[in-house]
Amino acid sequence: MPTFSYDDLMQLPSRYRGRLLNKISGLKPANLIGTKSKNGQPNLAIFNSVVHIGANPPYLGFILRPTTVERHTYENIKETGWYTINQISAQIHKQAHQTSAKYERGVSEFASVGLTEWYHQDFNAPFVAESHIKIGLQFEEEHYVKCNDTRLVIGKVRHLFLPDNCLDEDGDVRLEDLDSVTIGGLDSYYSIAKLGRYPYAKP
Repeated sequence: MPTFSYDDLMQLPSRYRGRLLNKISGLKPANLIGTKSKNGQPNLAIFNSVVHIGANPPYLGFILRPTTVERHTYENIKETGWYTINQISAQIHKQAHQTSAKYERGVSEFASVGLTEWYHQDFNAPFVAESHIKIGLQFEEEHYVKCNDTRLVIGKVRHLFLPDNCLDEDGDVRLEDLDSVTIGGLDSYYSIAKLGRYPYAKP
């Protein structure tokens, strides 16, 4: 049975350690975050760290890696205050993965990977037309995580778009009907299947 102490982990090659530690927490949501700079340059990047923050009012968050290099998503959000979160389905997961490449600032990931910008009324950030669940957010706040130089970025949900016939009367979203995918680590993608849905648990 493989066993690692903290010291063992820190002595591993960095890529090996990264793969290992990114996967042990289990499967994560797969999303694309769309932004646009103040000069109108669109940007699209894959994230596996989107989390529910609250429903009243509705907030979502994501973890941003250290800003020791250019982070176009973060820079655009701070410049404009607007961004989108777009769920990845099996049909677009290969294009979505390609957005993790380090494209230059002036290059549109949408055009480079073959995905389509879609805009709603006066909401300035681009949605992914091919995504089944599209969420438009306004930047609310960020929290610096000192221990590893990352940031938790929190946004308020301003728009939510869902496909027809995926929403139950009680608000449950049938993700399994949307062919949604999850991410294991940084480079492995998985389809999902619903195992069951159970009543509110009580002692």
